[in-house]
Amino acid sequence: MSVRERVAEHRRRMRQQGLRPLQVWVPDVRSHEFADEARRQASVVAAADRVSDDQDFVESISADWE
Repeated sequence: MSVRERVAEHRRRMRQQGLRPLQVWVPDVRSHEFADEARRQASVVAAADRVSDDQDFVESISADWE
């Protein structure tokens, strides 16, 4: 049985089980651009408590979960 036939058979069985193929594209975490953007976002988050009162607002409207 060729690779093409095996793949077709596998897909047929999966469809019989009610499944369908799905392709998902995700960021390439190995790229320099990803690392640069991750660093940038981490810096923004780290500096957030020094430049914004957002967390104070969230805490002021939050209920205690005792």
